[in-house]
Amino acid sequence: MIVHSTDSAPIGADEMALRRQLADFYHLVDFLGWGELIFNHISVRLPGDRDAYLVNPFGLHYSEITPENLVVVNVDGELARPSDHAANPAGFALHGAIHSARHDVGCIAHTHTIPLSAVAMKVDGLSHDTFYGAQLWGRVAYHDFEGITLFAEERGRMLASLGDRSVLVLRNHGVAVCERDITRTFVLLWIVQRAAEVQCQAGMIPGLDVALTPEVRKACVASAERMFESHKASQMLFDSQVRLMRRDRPASWQR
Repeated sequence: MIVHSTDSAPIGADEMALRRQLADFYHLVDFLGWGELIFNHISVRLPGDRDAYLVNPFGLHYSEITPENLVVVNVDGELARPSDHAANPAGFALHGAIHSARHDVGCIAHTHTIPLSAVAMKVDGLSHDTFYGAQLWGRVAYHDFEGITLFAEERGRMLASLGDRSVLVLRNHGVAVCERDITRTFVLLWIVQRAAEVQCQAGMIPGLDVALTPEVRKACVASAERMFESHKASQMLFDSQVRLMRRDRPASWQR
């Protein structure tokens, strides 16, 4: 089956399925209150083309994203196909840097939620002593703030900071998470968000936190990975939230 985007370019069935899933991801971010007006991106690599990515059109709210109006960009965030909508090359700098160097990464999400931005302000960063934070042990990297992330010259330094990890805490800023596909990226973002929320709440309560040992943290990481691999839990979790969103949101999201 072939459908057409707003610029009349043909879209094959595999790409359309990916577009629908990515549009759902954008809608979930809005549904869960993780959005940032018209800013930030969730990007996914197109199948069969290592240097082409789907991303939101610049200027649209996440609730306005549809499978058809997602734009295709190159690693520099420039339009790789004609579109009625504009891209945001400057805002794609972080995504382009990771996609270009990490071919194991299929999807990247960047958010500035209040809990994540608050944790990014702290010298000690994300705690691994919560149920959620323990699952991120060994997966979190940090990048010092250099100003608004717009410029190509920062790319190499961001990549050096990220290394082979999946979560990049952008100090004084927010977070970027990356995984091999959309559903695993969504779940990772949810875990990071929950870790930050619990850490912020715990910080409001007097008294010392109970520290977990490295051995317990490693066990949590391994257990979580086994669950997601053996039960396809990321797909189930993603689909459950899409069903919830569609139940509670207007019919225009029933895609």
